[in-house]
Amino acid sequence: MWQIFLGSLLLSLIHALIPHHWIPIIAISKTEKWTNRQAINATLITGLSHMISTIVIGIVVGFVGIKLFEKYSSITSIVAPTILLVIGIVYLILDFRSGHHHHHFDLDDEKLKSRKSRTAIISSLSLAMFLTPCVEIEVYYFQAANFGWAGIFTVSAVYLIMTLLFMSALVYFGLNGVNKLNLSFLEHHAKRITGVVLIALGVVAYFVEF
Repeated sequence: MWQIFLGSLLLSLIHALIPHHWIPIIAISKTEKWTNRQAINATLITGLSHMISTIVIGIVVGFVGIKLFEKYSSITSIVAPTILLVIGIVYLILDFRSGHHHHHFDLDDEKLKSRKSRTAIISSLSLAMFLTPCVEIEVYYFQAANFGWAGIFTVSAVYLIMTLLFMSALVYFGLNGVNKLNLSFLEHHAKRITGVVLIALGVVAYFVEF
């Protein structure tokens, strides 16, 4: 279970650090002149929407994994790490193939200047986040299924709490000028970083017993 806990914690941190998860909140907050509290509330609401869709799909993946583990435990103990390795490699390939054509989260200045209601803005962001569940953590649910429902609950709880906490902290620090880091590499190579983490988790799952 320590493997699952630490893996979930690491993936949550990497996931929360991806700029397009929280930089739009900072940009919109400054444009709309939201208070820090309003910005954090928006972060929690939009982040929660993202978590809900991700966790629901993850539970389904975990359920399938549990059923397979009950019948083919010797196979799934190998298949789960292999899936992590394969998806990690896919992420690396996607990153290298993308070259310099990276996605940036562009904001329409005119739309921001229109002073849309806070509810409309948060609703739009929440819908976008809900419709883009986190693929890498879905894969990790299959690995967690080897530990039964306790593993699935651990992944869900750690992912939910830590991602929201990390995102809220980044928004707060960003709004208050504390975060001066150059995040261009992370923004451009989020897939590469995620791929390396997934491969590392797969290797650990193969060779390290907890």
